[in-house]
Order: sequence, then structure tokens, then C-alpha cells
Amino acid sequence: MLKAILGKKIGMTQIFTEEGAMIPVTVVEAGPCVVTQVKTEESDGYKAIQVGFGEVKEKLVNKPTMGQFKKTGIDAKKYLREFRTEEEFKIGDEIKVDVFEKGESIDVTAITKGKGYAGAIKRWGQHRGPMAHGSKYHRGQGSMGAKSDPGRVFKTKKMPGHLGSVQRTIINVKVAGVDADKNMLLIKGSVPGAKGQLLTIRKSARQ
Repeated sequence: MLKAILGKKIGMTQIFTEEGAMIPVTVVEAGPCVVTQVKTEESDGYKAIQVGFGEVKEKLVNKPTMGQFKKTGIDAKKYLREFRTEEEFKIGDEIKVDVFEKGESIDVTAITKGKGYAGAIKRWGQHRGPMAHGSKYHRGQGSMGAKSDPGRVFKTKKMPGHLGSVQRTIINVKVAGVDADKNMLLIKGSVPGAKGQLLTIRKSARQ
């Protein structure tokens, strides 16, 4: 069974175990996802399925993608993603949240919150200078390297710049609960991204 689905981050809350322990969880609206395309070795060189998730107005979808939806008779979807699989699927099949079970380990991929331009202290955790009035150096970049030799700043030097808004995957997080009727998935702890962010959820590659 393909254990992968697309979802939308709703927010965070907490649940309690039978012993009374409090567990922070992320609430995710997971699926249902519709298979919009099936890729095969003969036609594409590899086996995979393309799935769609989320409703969207037709006028917001470009013509080539909208033509694909009309050809298959599937309503327009906001997000399209591929999953590699050896299993047999047909166009129109649905993948629902009940492919996961409570206690299962999963990997969650999303785009992190964008925080704009940030200094080296916030971005990389570098130390600040003395805060006395005569210091004249508080939260600056600090040393950039040697003087005459090599006489340049090395590539990959950690400097101020854009922070966040990058793809990140957290691995081996636990499923805290599954509500198939409401298409809701509870994930133990936090996951990347802001509220409303698209999440790609897969069975964990590392058990």
C-alpha cells in the first residue's frame, strides 16, 4: 500500500494520553488526494503517480494543466505532486488519510516560514560583541577572514542574508491520531511551515 499523501497544516493543539500526559500535536488536513496521472516505464521511463489536492477555481489554473484535468474528467486541483510507486493505480483513484495508523513513523516535507533578511546572529547563531558604549561592535558580522593571504572571503562563509522559505524534511515523527471521517491527521510535535502550508507526508524511510 502506498503510504504517502498531501495535506494542509491547520495549526497546533494538545491531546492527553490515558495516563494523563500532555502531548503537543500538529493538526493536518490530509487528503483526500486524487490520482490525476499514471506514469509507466513504457511511456515515461519510470513508474509513478501524480496526485492532486485542494480545490481551486478554474481561472487560476493555466491552460495546459486545465486541459489535463478536462481530459481526465477530474475537477481542478490546487496542488499536483508525484509519488514513485510500483503499485497499480488508475486515474480517479483516491488516497485517503486512513493509509496511516496511530503510532506509525512518518517523514514530513514542507517549506519553512520565511523571515526575510536576517543578520548573522539570528541566521547562524553567531556570538555578539561586547555591549559597552565604547565597543562600537555589537551585532555585526565580525571577522571575514585573513588579511593579505588569501586576501578574499571564502565561499560558503556564513553571512547575513535571506532566512527561511526553504524546503525542509523532518524524519521519524509519530502519528498521534487519525480521523478518517474528517480527513484529519495528528502529528506528534511541530512540523515545518506556517498555517495553511502544503505538507508532503510519507512513511518514514528510516525505521
